[in-house]
Amino acid sequence: MKICLLGASGSIGKQTIDVIDKNPKDFSLVAFSVGKRTRCISYILRKHPEVKYICISNKSKAREYSRRYPNISFYSGDNGLVELIRNSDSEMVVNALVGFVGLLPSIEAIKCHKKLALANKESLVVGGDLINSFLKEYNGELYPIDSEHSALWKCLKVDSLDVNKLILTASGGSFRKLSREELKDVTPEDALKHPTWKMGNKITIDSATMLNKCFEIIEAGYLFNYPYSKVGVTLHDESYLHSYVSLTSGGYRGEISKPDMRNPIKFALYQGNIPFKTSYFKSLDDLKGLHFHSFDIARFPAIKFAKVVLDKKGTMGTILNRSNEEAVYAFLDHKISFLDIERIIELSLKNMKYIAKPTLEDILEIDRLTKEYSHKLIKELGGHR
Repeated sequence: MKICLLGASGSIGKQTIDVIDKNPKDFSLVAFSVGKRTRCISYILRKHPEVKYICISNKSKAREYSRRYPNISFYSGDNGLVELIRNSDSEMVVNALVGFVGLLPSIEAIKCHKKLALANKESLVVGGDLINSFLKEYNGELYPIDSEHSALWKCLKVDSLDVNKLILTASGGSFRKLSREELKDVTPEDALKHPTWKMGNKITIDSATMLNKCFEIIEAGYLFNYPYSKVGVTLHDESYLHSYVSLTSGGYRGEISKPDMRNPIKFALYQGNIPFKTSYFKSLDDLKGLHFHSFDIARFPAIKFAKVVLDKKGTMGTILNRSNEEAVYAFLDHKISFLDIERIIELSLKNMKYIAKPTLEDILEIDRLTKEYSHKLIKELGGHR
């Protein structure tokens, strides 16, 4: 299988390359993209001389590398990601990009009849209905990479007719032991100290706010066609139970393994066609040595945004995603407080224009307008700190 990897320099990207390296008979890397961390390009090319297409976010950097590697086709910017997919001879696109920038590449992969292994949760949060309509129109294939959705996928492969509810596990993030009152003065440096996972900065903040889990509920709704009322959350300290399902016949089924993203990446690359193991248990108490806590929506109110998006759909996911992206980066830049992130999202969902059945052009426009509105809120809230 020839792979086009988007986001090769990120955490998921690096681990995807690890999986490819360990399975050279089944996979070859023929194209990839990187953002600002271009130093990894020469390293990847030494290990994967079969690569013939590369996209770099910076145009001048792309020109520079094109001179160094004249036998490789280089592209740049967001449009370059689409060209990379369109022109490379890949059979599968692994979308490990972070943020809204991942939407158009996901759509392009489906339109080009390439299998899509998806780690970019924003594609579904922002354009879930569009993605599903394109999958139907082009007879496409999408395989989730998130560990939670990979676990649910495995459980549904075993017990799809007996499932009553999908239950996502959440670590609770860096501040899981703090009260709402104690969150007022936390810093970005504090937030980036995740207790169990090593991830990029944005997703680590999303874990602390619980926006990451909010996004995953939305993802599960679009991936498995389950309403908000049929998707729950349980707090789990060790991140060993990746997610589980409650069965109508009684008991539960879940996937239990060490927190290592290479497992769900490998499962997606093999399109679910490799052996896997799930575990049946009567209650969480049966899982000795693992610790669970009931989910408190008063402590983690951001989860309620998932209900808004799944109930109304349309452009609500676009508004949620863009307002969160802008707020998270403003927090990382010390411009707003941690709790301001939720406030910016709430105001954006309340005040931004809503379109029930948006086109791709509508989504792009609402994304732009939400970005402008979020910047206005950031300036106002930052001035009151």
